[in-house]
Amino acid sequence: MSNGADSISIRQLRLFDSVSASGGICRASQECKMSQPAVTQALAKLEEQVGAQLVQRGARGSSLSDNGVVFHRRVRRFLDQAEFAIRELGSAHTAAAEQAMLQRMTRSQFRILIALVEHRSVERASAAIGISVPSLLRIAHALEADLQAKLIERTAEGALMSAAGMRLGRRIKLATKEIVWGIDEVRASVAANGCEVVIGARPNGGTVLLASVLDEFLRRHPDVSVRVENKSAEQMADGLATGDVDFVVGLLSDHVGDDLVSEPLLSTPYLVAMRKGHALADKAAVTMDDLLAHQWVIGAVGSSRRDYFDRVFAGKRRPSIQIASCAVGVTRQLLMISDRLTLLTSYELEHIDELAAVPLDLAIPGPSIGITTRAGWLPTTLHEELITTIRAGLAKSAPEAGMSRQDSARLRRRAMPRLVDRKAMPRVARWRH
Repeated sequence: MSNGADSISIRQLRLFDSVSASGGICRASQECKMSQPAVTQALAKLEEQVGAQLVQRGARGSSLSDNGVVFHRRVRRFLDQAEFAIRELGSAHTAAAEQAMLQRMTRSQFRILIALVEHRSVERASAAIGISVPSLLRIAHALEADLQAKLIERTAEGALMSAAGMRLGRRIKLATKEIVWGIDEVRASVAANGCEVVIGARPNGGTVLLASVLDEFLRRHPDVSVRVENKSAEQMADGLATGDVDFVVGLLSDHVGDDLVSEPLLSTPYLVAMRKGHALADKAAVTMDDLLAHQWVIGAVGSSRRDYFDRVFAGKRRPSIQIASCAVGVTRQLLMISDRLTLLTSYELEHIDELAAVPLDLAIPGPSIGITTRAGWLPTTLHEELITTIRAGLAKSAPEAGMSRQDSARLRRRAMPRLVDRKAMPRVARWRH
């Protein structure tokens, strides 16, 4: 975790949730079998860690402040997801047993679970968090005994996380992100200092689009930091699943799992691209034979660009190919210094002045640029504003990208900022499995 979230205990979060559910510190202390001073002290420490008042004390009792309502929504999501992670192990047979197991889990156990998910190996995980292997194993074995599940197994490669351990750890890691985002949301209501947004940028549009909108967004939020990840589709999906990536921008995949949600924003067909001044630029009508006469740069196996290339030449003779690359910058340079051809989306071609489209209709439906998120994701206010900025950026380029006037108007409407009534937000959004 980050931003101080890793210093907050499960007990504090349970107490805070109990105050919200019971409507006061007195009832929460009875429910949690603690003295009122102990509950008050734990809540005061939680408020100090979060950086805002969460509970309002008055003559008629205690209630959540506006910031408390926002933070509690994240706490409830954390508890729901963590309890589901334990339920998935199959050793807890009642909701009360799940809650008791979670209540007994310590910060150290959360820490080693997340380290093992990230590094898989016990040796690498212990080195990453700065404790000895025996110490990590002692914490892990105590957790195994309490959860009645095998989390670590001995293999020829050494002590590794078991399949059950990986499932548990990935769920727990994602759950802890809710507390990170909750603190970010509360602090952003005062000032966004230290908040970080992590975006995955898919090739074929994602990097170009983000470059065009990030400057505008960061001018409005000079204290926010943005980290852009460029990884494979599989790594992006994994990052979304564990909360390492907030959302992904770029070409949408044709195959999205049940745990991901895609929002298409702009259709951007593939075009055959060439350098300006290419011999094909002077031809009134380009044929497939003309395409076969030139070297091509194609996408790597498994990429969207490669899939569309295979569809263009399905059942036909293929052109000469020496280079496969998903790096648009490399492809652009290769085309600029030769007569090679490639496939680029219409959105990419708009932003590469040195290249032009070959006058040929491929007659193959194109992909869409859009946003991919986790199912059940609850964005922060900063996330929502950045996504709105992305939609607005696409709306501006929609006419140039060949979008119809009607679709362009629809995208502009979706890009309009929305006023969020924080008190009216749902109490909890259930984790979708």
